[in-house]
Amino acid sequence: MFFSSPSRRAAVRAETHALLALALPIMIAQLAYTATGFVDTVMSGRLGADALAAVSIGSAIMITVYITLSGVVTALNPLVAHQIGAGQHAQVGGQVRQGLWTALACGLLGTGVMLAAGEWVARGMQLEPAVAQAAQGYLIGAALGMPAALVYRALHAYSSAVGQARPIMVISLVALALNIPLNYILMYGKLGLPALGGAGSGWATGLVFWFSSLALAGWVRWRPAYQRYAVWQRWDWPHGAAQRAILKLGVPIALSYFVEVSAFTSVALLIAKLGAKTVASHQVVINFTSLLYMIPQSLGAALSVRVGHAVGAGNYVAARFNSQIGLWLGCAVALLASLTVFGLRDSVAGMYSTDASVVAMAASLLAFAAVFQLADAMQTIASGALRGYKLTTVPMIIHTVSFWGIGLGLGIWLGLSEGPLPGGWQRPLGAYGFWAALTLSILLAAILLLALLRHESRRRLPCPRPKA
Repeated sequence: MFFSSPSRRAAVRAETHALLALALPIMIAQLAYTATGFVDTVMSGRLGADALAAVSIGSAIMITVYITLSGVVTALNPLVAHQIGAGQHAQVGGQVRQGLWTALACGLLGTGVMLAAGEWVARGMQLEPAVAQAAQGYLIGAALGMPAALVYRALHAYSSAVGQARPIMVISLVALALNIPLNYILMYGKLGLPALGGAGSGWATGLVFWFSSLALAGWVRWRPAYQRYAVWQRWDWPHGAAQRAILKLGVPIALSYFVEVSAFTSVALLIAKLGAKTVASHQVVINFTSLLYMIPQSLGAALSVRVGHAVGAGNYVAARFNSQIGLWLGCAVALLASLTVFGLRDSVAGMYSTDASVVAMAASLLAFAAVFQLADAMQTIASGALRGYKLTTVPMIIHTVSFWGIGLGLGIWLGLSEGPLPGGWQRPLGAYGFWAALTLSILLAAILLLALLRHESRRRLPCPRPKA
């Protein structure tokens, strides 16, 4: 038990402090990043439902591409953490250089995918012309910043793995502050520039990506805390074995990220034909729940480092203990978040839009978000702990079954197809059907990932020696 003795209580306090010291700066950075989306949504909402719908569709595609590809680069986090735990500091520089090549390749791929998606939005989605044009413009602007965004994610993984989370926090806060005037200038046409409307938000996002990448690169290049790892002291071309090792760990993470985020962002595309107001209401809920999601995600990222350090040192008892502390912290935070969402759902919806019908639908959808907060926190933190063990393939399968099989499959059946339901209900349920299915998918993922973490962490514990 955690509190069975004074020494045990001291260990709990020490690990809680270490985990929070790493997680809180990451959390603030993640909240700042998501708050950028909040600013985009609120500012576009003031331009009208068409602009808000365009930003909803454009950001749904951009976020899906960015988060998916960042999963590949996230492999750098446990890889470096294991090297630190094993005391292999001289190998960190080479690992990071290889990770930067991977990030650059992923960024260029992301640019191509988003530009192609912009063409599809303009010609293949049968949207209202104003919405289609603004959404394509959003994607073009954001696409040009994608290489910088993925390089930033590689440097983010490196910095957090070596215990330096403060620069990530500082740069993210500055980027958030920069995004506001850039949005204003580009969306409303200030300083002699044309008014781009919702598309201006995408161009502001691309510029902020470049700022963040250059700022973090400068920080890790010149600050003394990073000098021992000698990342910048030599030049390495991509190395086949190193790239395969990153991809072996990173591709399952990317697929996990993709199936999870696509289960949410695809809903915006699937319900697009239901009208701009329905899409806008869904976007409000996605944006606000993304803010809350940054808390368990940050705990999961920090836990991946803490578990990775312990596993790298061969201390599987500490790795299991660290995982337990992270889950308890996540549970406490999630319960508080659930009560907050449920109690303030009307006020939250009112911050995003002045359209009464959008506010009413968004407030009702936020009730689903209140229900799944605990399960979402548990599955996110368990995934982070499993990455610390370098276990990514089975979590990817769990996410695929849960989010695509239940979240999207059941969501399409409930939300778009016609037919009767028990209790006299009738399909389609529209956005409500999708959110009911997403809630069930998160619960299933949490149950399976917690069971996997429990099994794998116990399996690696040293066997007690038989008594003589």
